[in-house]
Amino acid sequence: MPDAIPLTDAQLAHLEAALRRQRESLDAELRRMTGSLADVREARSDASADDEHDPEGPTLSSEWSRIAGVTDGLARSSAEVDAALERLAAGTYGACIRCGQPIGFERLDALPSAALCITCARLV
Repeated sequence: MPDAIPLTDAQLAHLEAALRRQRESLDAELRRMTGSLADVREARSDASADDEHDPEGPTLSSEWSRIAGVTDGLARSSAEVDAALERLAAGTYGACIRCGQPIGFERLDALPSAALCITCARLV
C-alpha cells in the first residue's frame, strides 16, 4: 500500500462528512424497516389475516420478503460505511484494498464507501 494517500485534508474531511451523513441515513432507514418488519410480523401472527386471497395488494409473505431483502441490503451498505470509517481512522482510506493503488477522489465522492479502485472494481 502506498505510504501517502493522494487526498487533501479538505477532501478527506468532505468524504468523512459524507460517510457520517450516509451512516445516519442508513441507521434511520434501518429503524424504519425494522418497524415495518415488526408490523408485518404482527399481521402474520393474526390468524384471521387471509392475505393470500386479497386482490387489493401484496401478500404478507411477499411484503415480508421485500422488507427482509431491503433490510439486508441496508445492513450490507451499513457495514461498507463502517469499514470505510475504519480505513479513514487507520489512515488507509483512499487506497484500494486489493491492489493498494489510490482510489480517485471523483470515485470516492460518488461512492464514499468504495474500497476498490475503478480498475479492481471492474474485475469483480
